[in-house]
Amino acid sequence: MNIATITLNPAIDQTVFVDHFQLNTVNRARAMQRDAGGKGVNVASFLADYGLNVTATGLLGAENPHIFERHFATKGITDRFIRVPGATRIGIKIVDEANQQTTDINLPGLPPPPGALDALLNVIDELAADHEWFVLAGKLPPGVPVEFVPDLIKRLHTFNRAIALDVSGPALAAGLTAQPSLVKPNIDELRQITLLDHDGLESASLAARRLNQMGIRLAIVSMGARGAIFSNGTTLLHALPPPVTVRSTVGAGDAMVAGTIAGLVEGLSLTEVAQLATAFSLAALGSIGAHLLPRAELRALAARVMVTVVDPAVTTLTPVDQ
Repeated sequence: MNIATITLNPAIDQTVFVDHFQLNTVNRARAMQRDAGGKGVNVASFLADYGLNVTATGLLGAENPHIFERHFATKGITDRFIRVPGATRIGIKIVDEANQQTTDINLPGLPPPPGALDALLNVIDELAADHEWFVLAGKLPPGVPVEFVPDLIKRLHTFNRAIALDVSGPALAAGLTAQPSLVKPNIDELRQITLLDHDGLESASLAARRLNQMGIRLAIVSMGARGAIFSNGTTLLHALPPPVTVRSTVGAGDAMVAGTIAGLVEGLSLTEVAQLATAFSLAALGSIGAHLLPRAELRALAARVMVTVVDPAVTTLTPVDQ
């Protein structure tokens, strides 16, 4: 099966390692690394590491594409990005491993020039001929209206393709109206679009149900260390990860999207999908850059993920038979 990811606003992730990082003072970094990034690029990287056939497309600055080109070649990802004038933005990640904290500084990105979005849509139409899954992830760059998101989802519906949506803010609210196959907002993103009123398992579960009622076949609500809710409209599950050492939180949500799609492609049960997706996310927490553990280690992590059935009416948890 072929999978395509769409990233309109990729970034070069410049990760600076500063133990005991403090504001408003001089900090001494002990190391730095640069990685090809952006949410869709990260999803493609995790899927490729898992051994799936992946194509990455979107808009990429023509002045500095080399780090992406090397990354795609190393991972075995097919590169169908449209090059546009200018340099791809840099996102600064300050990683404090001593306190297991990550601070992100994200720049806005390149506005697409005239004709770039049409060229991108032509590529997506070509990919829709033999790619069964599409992932639209990340913020929109300046100059791209939120209507682009639902319009693209509807366009892919005409090809009868499955679409995963991982965006936020107005783009998420607009995209939900077009009924993508899969969404994975976190609790903060749901609160921004008024689909979640309170913190806690019951509120997250009810939000997932609301997403199902809006026509989303699989809704995932991520809650950080408290795990994630997986709901397909009939079954509602809570996946709780084991404690792990966190090197960086960058890419953990992208890894969960990738793990979910990997599980669906393999025909796993919802419980197994939740375990695999959580294992992908845990693997991302333990690494810098979008790199996955070997399958044997992923399976061992997945086996440690506790999955329970949620009754949103009474918030009672019942263990799932493994």
